Amino acid sequence: MKEEEIRGLVADVKDGTLSRRSFIQRMAAVGITAPIASQILAWNDVAMADATVKYKPTKAGGGGALKILLWQAPTLLNPHFAAGTKDQIACRVFYEPLAGWDKEGNLIPQLAAEIPTKENGGLSADGKSVTWKLKQGVKWHDGKPFTADDVVFNWEYAADPATAAYTTGSYKDIKVEKVDDHTIKVVFKDPTPFWADPFVGVVGMMIPKHIFADYKGAKSREAPANLKPVGTGPYKFVEFKPGDILLGERNTAYHVANQPQFDTLEAKGGGDAVSAARAVLQTGEYDYAWNLQVEDEVLKRMETGGRGKVVAVPAGDLEFITLNTTDPWTEVDGERSNAKTKHPTLSDPKVRAALNLLIDRDSIEKFIYGRGGTATASFVNEPKRFKSTKLKYEFNIDKANKILDEAGWKKGADGVREKDGKKLKYVFQTSINAPRQKTQAIIKQACQRAGIELELKSVTASVFFSSDVANPDTYTKLYCDMEMYTQTQPQPDPERFLNQCVSWEIASKENKWLGRNVSRYTDPEADKAYKAAQTELDPAKRAALLIKVNEIFCEANVFLPIISRTVVGAAANNLTADISGWEVTTWNLAAWYRD
Repeated sequence: MKEEEIRGLVADVKDGTLSRRSFIQRMAAVGITAPIASQILAWNDVAMADATVKYKPTKAGGGGALKILLWQAPTLLNPHFAAGTKDQIACRVFYEPLAGWDKEGNLIPQLAAEIPTKENGGLSADGKSVTWKLKQGVKWHDGKPFTADDVVFNWEYAADPATAAYTTGSYKDIKVEKVDDHTIKVVFKDPTPFWADPFVGVVGMMIPKHIFADYKGAKSREAPANLKPVGTGPYKFVEFKPGDILLGERNTAYHVANQPQFDTLEAKGGGDAVSAARAVLQTGEYDYAWNLQVEDEVLKRMETGGRGKVVAVPAGDLEFITLNTTDPWTEVDGERSNAKTKHPTLSDPKVRAALNLLIDRDSIEKFIYGRGGTATASFVNEPKRFKSTKLKYEFNIDKANKILDEAGWKKGADGVREKDGKKLKYVFQTSINAPRQKTQAIIKQACQRAGIELELKSVTASVFFSSDVANPDTYTKLYCDMEMYTQTQPQPDPERFLNQCVSWEIASKENKWLGRNVSRYTDPEADKAYKAAQTELDPAKRAALLIKVNEIFCEANVFLPIISRTVVGAAANNLTADISGWEVTTWNLAAWYRD
């Protein structure tokens, strides 16, 4: 569909001759999904439709306890350090951003009074600034008022390199100005088509200036509030045992009328995904279980228990393997997998290409994931506008063998290929989770038939996804040859998702391994395309640039995509939970209720 046609349809929506729903359906027919269609309407001053669940309770409180299972247990409660989804979910219980994304990709105000548009003066015509009006009357849990000073402080805190924040990528290249006590202005260096990144969603959760002001920069990890949050959210902090349990109580001064319904919150960690599913679907001990990476057939059997239901929501999340092109076994400048080093064998593109051919994605989808995901060769899969149509996957052991033969990797007496005294023997790590261990086993078996030996390593999820700088087994350290996990896409736009492909985001000792580029692989063309996309206001040209970044990493076989995942959880039959595939599970926790 040409730009002129899209503009004509937008005009029809504005004058009332075409419904919003019909516009989105027309866009979907040509591959532009609902989230992007909503963004097109918003840019053209058509108000976003709120797709959040209808909240029925007529008063706050009285709902008793809400019990959630986060079997990958959270380990910290500062959103600026929350590299893992489990920690982001826990932080969102207490902290809120200016706005969040609903399941249709609409931007919903939370601490903002309204969503910025051109019509209300929030978006500048040149794309270089956005003005946010803040909700008035909001108080921190200790009773102090939430103001523009807090928002400006969050920018200063995250942008400071010494803070080593996970969120720094969203803040280091902008300026934030206080207009008045309830208005701030974000200024970008260049025209910025995706302006809804700073202060939005998982990177936008606000911490209070009066609590954290003395802990900015080098002292950031010393703040007591890193484990005892004071936020604006629907629940106030009661107790936290990292890796175990999180307790909260209803915020009686919450800024949304009649919310939340529940009096207390319990988020229990530990165990595994199967036991978490059973505790909701069969025994009814808990109200909601998150991230059910469980074989679909197992979930279907559990659902017959009648206590709960599986909730699957479309998302941009991806289960994939990263191949380490640096050396994980040699220490340089106090760290392994240093970007200055090269992997002894995985730096050979032929070896990486062979490994990509040894993943039986169709079997992994059919026998393990089912409703939980679809086999894919693309790192970006949603919205469809940003998915590469060029990337294809293939499972072909014979072809892998041929590639390795031609590259000079010969099988030794033990059946393992080698060249120049170096063997194709790798440590393949992931978190402890039944589908992941089964996926590992499928890949290991195929690799054996190609003369590649894999040592399978499984790490407790709470360790694997933690931000503990002293732990060698976190996924961001990549102290192994290859690893597998799910990368979540927190917005219906892949720009931030793809910053794990740029050179300035390499995870390292210097940034406490919070850089987004865990692979350490870089390509000047990927950097160039990414930077160009950041300032390209033409939607079609921008999509093409982001697709190019995706294709560079996938065609280099550094990223080996496996499954485009849906967000799968389990909810009690009487629980209404507002789940969005573009946000963390607790993004709108205040609106959860029990019938």
